[in-house]
Amino acid sequence: MAESHSNNNNVPVLLSFSSFSRPSSVPAGCGHEVLIQKFLSIYGRQIDVYRRFIIQLYSDDWEQYIDLPKGFVISEKCKLRLVPLQSDVAALGNLCPATTAFFCCDMQERFRPVIKYFGDIISVGQRLLQGARTLGIPVVVTEQYPKGLGSTVQELDLSAARLVVPKTKFSMVVPEVEALLAELPAVRSVVLFGVETHVCIQQTALDLIGRGYEVHLVADSASSRSMMDRMFAFERLARAGVIVTTSEAVLLQLVADKEHPKFKEVQNIIKASGPESGLLSKV
Repeated sequence: MAESHSNNNNVPVLLSFSSFSRPSSVPAGCGHEVLIQKFLSIYGRQIDVYRRFIIQLYSDDWEQYIDLPKGFVISEKCKLRLVPLQSDVAALGNLCPATTAFFCCDMQERFRPVIKYFGDIISVGQRLLQGARTLGIPVVVTEQYPKGLGSTVQELDLSAARLVVPKTKFSMVVPEVEALLAELPAVRSVVLFGVETHVCIQQTALDLIGRGYEVHLVADSASSRSMMDRMFAFERLARAGVIVTTSEAVLLQLVADKEHPKFKEVQNIIKASGPESGLLSKV
């Protein structure tokens, strides 16, 4: 059954999921974790990462797939498939750093005098960016027509952002952002914040849901010029499946345990309560 490997020490494999099969290659000697990442890179959009999976190996002896043996490593050409375990538990909006990206939408200087409670959403936005940097979560930033509306406000530290892109489209899902998401196949959840809730935020959220992402909209870091527009945008998005949440809930969900190595740093970020503004009574 063994076949010679290519000079770069990769082994040919056939990776199957659901009704799909695709030939690929993986490094000789790799095991379960590398194989999972390979499946994610190929079948990312089809895989629900909140379910449990097993990898099975095709056995010539048994002429069927068998569960991957404990301690298995790739040494020769083989056929593998990823099998989801049956579960009656629906995904409930869980977040973890490895499958999350933060989207900061159009927090620009020219919006400062017209967006309700703009200072408050900037303050909360900075907390979110600090949390993302602490936890190693990729950050995407867009700027709506910066030639006319200015750059992102100086209070927001974008030094760790993976992408800062100008746009004219209202949705953040522009080609540059789609290309970055293609490079991040493990990302399943997007934490979204910025302005305006009923325009760019709403259209971004709907575009992301349409592409299979789970969207968490941070209510204390999203606003509009009109509180009525903001309120009805939240209602519409919640009905569409968007999870409306808060910055503290997001950051604590991402660490999940006081024993998390970054818990103390995140705790320092949220130690001071978020601003209490009119946003709280208008969700």
